[in-house]
Amino acid sequence: MAYHQFDYILAIGIIFAFLDAFNIGANDVANSFSSSVSSRSLKYWQAMILAAICEFLGAVLVGNRVSDTVRKKILSVDAFEDDPTVLMLGMAIALVGSSIWLSIATTIGMPVSTTHSIIGAVIGVGIASRGADHVIWGWEGFAQIVASWFIAPCIAGAFGSIVFLIAKFGVLEIKDERKSIRNALCLIPILVFVTFCVLTMLILWKGSPNLNLDDLSGGTTVGAIFGVGGVAMVLYMIFIFPVVSRKILHNDWTLKWYDVFRGPVYWFKPLDQIPPMPEGHQITIDYYEGRRIVERAAQDISEADNKENPTKESVNSLDTSSSVEIKEEESTRSKWWKLLKAGPKKWPYLLWLIVSHGFTQDVISIQTNSKGVLAANVKGMHAKSKFYDNRVEYLFSLLQCITACTMSFAHGANDIANASGPLSTVFLVWNDQDITDTPPIWILCFTAAALVIGLWTFGYRIMSVLGNKLILQSPSRGFAIEFGAAITVVMATQLAIPVSTTQCAVGATVFVGLCNKDLKGVNWRMVTWCYLGWFITLPVAGIMSGILMGIIINAPRLGVEYVPQ
Repeated sequence: MAYHQFDYILAIGIIFAFLDAFNIGANDVANSFSSSVSSRSLKYWQAMILAAICEFLGAVLVGNRVSDTVRKKILSVDAFEDDPTVLMLGMAIALVGSSIWLSIATTIGMPVSTTHSIIGAVIGVGIASRGADHVIWGWEGFAQIVASWFIAPCIAGAFGSIVFLIAKFGVLEIKDERKSIRNALCLIPILVFVTFCVLTMLILWKGSPNLNLDDLSGGTTVGAIFGVGGVAMVLYMIFIFPVVSRKILHNDWTLKWYDVFRGPVYWFKPLDQIPPMPEGHQITIDYYEGRRIVERAAQDISEADNKENPTKESVNSLDTSSSVEIKEEESTRSKWWKLLKAGPKKWPYLLWLIVSHGFTQDVISIQTNSKGVLAANVKGMHAKSKFYDNRVEYLFSLLQCITACTMSFAHGANDIANASGPLSTVFLVWNDQDITDTPPIWILCFTAAALVIGLWTFGYRIMSVLGNKLILQSPSRGFAIEFGAAITVVMATQLAIPVSTTQCAVGATVFVGLCNKDLKGVNWRMVTWCYLGWFITLPVAGIMSGILMGIIINAPRLGVEYVPQ
């Protein structure tokens, strides 16, 4: 029998679990695709579609296991054995505190750790209700998670920098262009194999219990991991490799994206059938478009010492474009406010404007043209980094899409626990079930859907803060960043440690930026802003939830007599 007298607590838990998952999508998912969008490997709307699919599948297929850590390894549930409904209330309050803080952080553009937020909230609730002694502070609980906050960025940075340095010295900085492209064509199939092996490890090791993957033998597991990686590499070599090699190495400008479905044909198609490339035609897009301004300005100054006015005009034009963006943002908000005041008849249209506003933003323009203390000198920072051949970057852009999806899948598996874990506890207690029972699948689906909605509506806010504001982004750098962060999250998920995906992504970004051998190639102000958010998140969420929990459980009740003391 369910505790129907506490239906309102379940309702509160569901509402604020939705808000918490919404903010996970708005604040945290940007880490998965910020590099892909910032490097122009993916358009923003393409990233949103891929993120929605991968985050949802990762949360539903894999998210169950990590939820246990947030539910049972931070706060000793045995302390609530005689008062399970207090535990139910505490987890609901934890969702309230966590979601409110995440809403504030997302609004002010602060990329924070949603993992820190819910853990701080759970600790605050535990201290307020049972005291600090019932919080699991040791290595089996809080200490392990705290250690991961410092270790995870370094591990992600190490993996990311190793991959980028291999690409840098083996491909990107080779002066012979054709040799550079040939090396890239040889390297990328290997990286495809490794990436798909990592994704398969995640699914097999930490799949949902409903998939019964734990019953597989060691040999079967190893065979599946290498089998999927091998099949992916073979498919790449059959369908994609002949197309991209013909396009990049032999300048076949007639190829379209859908020609990959006819990939085997191009293994045997003669090269002398390639028509001459029209004058001015670009074989690939410029992945550094909009970020060469300082480079061009320096050339203009060196060529014309006495022509200062054009340079000033160009700077003024940038200022004007920035102010135009601000005015457009203000006009958008005023339009929304007018529709809100117009009444319920206009609210469906307002809802559509809000939803579409999120995936129609020019994230790169916002990143490069933004001003303020945190932006520092973004264009000057970009000038300190090297600009590599777009044809080589094109090869990495194909691979970056795979790593972005892997990172997104891993994020869905890891961070959905921040909302589904406490809600699972609320539901199991309300339904008079054992707290160790496996939570129902609808909780994962519900929170995953909220995550996707948050991503589509407000994901651009945090995405515009990261990316090119931290370092100069390109497909080669972005691939290294995403791969380093993804494999770190995979390792953490295997160990059932809910690491911060934010820290993994930022740590990998900083380490890859340092591979330029210039400290000025990293925006340290933005790095400091990120660390400030991580530092204050846990105590703020903990204090908010702890105070609220303390007030509620110690509040006066009707019909109870109190004696003055």
